[in-house]
Amino acid sequence: MNPPSFSYRIFPLGDSAITIDFGNCIDEQINISVLSRFFQWEQHPLAGMTELVPAYSSLTVYFDLPKVKKTAGNITAIEWMIEQAEQRLKENIFLQETPGKMMRIPVCYDSEFAPDIFRLAAANNISPEEVIALHTSKTYRVFMLGFLPGFAYMGQVDEKIAMPRKPQPVNVAADSVGVAGSQTGIYPLDSPGGWHIIGRTPWKLFDAEREEPVLLQAGDQVQFFSISKNDFREIQNSALLKESSQGDT
Repeated sequence: MNPPSFSYRIFPLGDSAITIDFGNCIDEQINISVLSRFFQWEQHPLAGMTELVPAYSSLTVYFDLPKVKKTAGNITAIEWMIEQAEQRLKENIFLQETPGKMMRIPVCYDSEFAPDIFRLAAANNISPEEVIALHTSKTYRVFMLGFLPGFAYMGQVDEKIAMPRKPQPVNVAADSVGVAGSQTGIYPLDSPGGWHIIGRTPWKLFDAEREEPVLLQAGDQVQFFSISKNDFREIQNSALLKESSQGDT
């Protein structure tokens, strides 16, 4: 299936990258189109391309500046790369609507792991139990990775639990589940952050020792389900025992 036509603009990002922007929005069809082009251009790169980074509704192409300068002739390297991108954007591609995997991720919404759940509930005139019910009621698309290794930006949450980012970031524990605007996500590492934390998963979103360090990828689908604090500890301890036994072999 060919992608629908979306308007776009291309602009420089420094002197060795260009960004193709399809609009500053969260839109599943645009994101599918962006990822489809990402997969295609990864297999058939633009000349001089060194890296390709997809986002919600944009694709950034990094390139080898000295190499492209030699090829560009009488125009700048940026202009030459934009011309290449324009030509490739005219080509038909096939949408990859389900390139990712479906993941069901356990989350403990106990107040010990959810410092902001009462504040978020009060701001939206609902109960914490309703926050949990609404957060676990949807299947979320991983639109992009960024900010930290393996930080998956997912959307969109029910409007009843949407909440602007905090005005100032605070320290957030690894594997905390948060909400910001209409997005939800999981912090893979201890980090300052401005999302409202409503729970934590006992799963590791990022583990440098794993064969595939990052648990989620753009295009994946995620469903959250609620677990108790005891369940959280059991899953966490089981994972630690497994890591310990693997380390002894």
